[in-house]
Amino acid sequence: MTVVVGLLHPGSMGAAFGAQLRLRGHTVLWCPDGRSDATRRRAQDAGLRAAGLPEIVARSEVMLSLCPPAASEQIAADVAELRTGSEAVYVEANAVAPFRVQRIADSLGPTPVVDAAVVGSPPVGGKSPMLYLAAAAGHTDRIVELFAGTDVRTHIVGDRLGAASALKLAYSSYQKVSRVLAAVAYGAADAYGVGDELLAIAAERTGSYLVETDYIPKTAARAWRWGPEIEDTAALLAAAGLPDALMHAAAETLARWDSCKDASLDVTEALEALRAERDDPS
Repeated sequence: MTVVVGLLHPGSMGAAFGAQLRLRGHTVLWCPDGRSDATRRRAQDAGLRAAGLPEIVARSEVMLSLCPPAASEQIAADVAELRTGSEAVYVEANAVAPFRVQRIADSLGPTPVVDAAVVGSPPVGGKSPMLYLAAAAGHTDRIVELFAGTDVRTHIVGDRLGAASALKLAYSSYQKVSRVLAAVAYGAADAYGVGDELLAIAAERTGSYLVETDYIPKTAARAWRWGPEIEDTAALLAAAGLPDALMHAAAETLARWDSCKDASLDVTEALEALRAERDDPS
């Protein structure tokens, strides 16, 4: 059975998810209003169908929100203003704190909301990310069925709204902050001319991010998205009674790369951008 899906909004991850759904014969709608030329190209390449937001809300049986975390509540609010009492399921698949998922659910009520989280790279070139789901069983089963036969794997983590988001942020609190720490550590060693020595030490340890210097430019280019996610991780830790200062510090570090949004840099350029706002000690 084919399903009409509203995709809000097709970045690199969202467009890849949309393309997977199109391969299964589903209709995927997206709203081009105010979107960049790059987004339009991604949507066209993925075979998505352009429509106004009112039409998307009216026609969609499933609405899938995959956007920068900072925009997730505004997008939900835009949908809430237009909803028509349909039985569409709203899938909140952004990396946001559980309390924000609850706020989104409250704003959309009585529209059912599925808390979701993506772990892994976009489903292109044989990659198969996991989509974790949390909500009432009937709603999560509907999303599992939607992605059946695609390269997007699904896993239900329970019926507690916010559980999937908590899992994502708990994972990314290590994964992404480790990338930040690796960049800072390498930058410090490089400033004193001992970068190669640091890499030699790190190479003796299995799986150290410190040897992956080619990821530093990728971290810089993605900092504009990672920063808000890490701030939400801080909120998650604080709510659990755990220290959150490291997350705030990591977000502050990422903010130094705000001007590098989606840029193609090399390691030297990324480190220079990281150093650009340092205080002059003289």
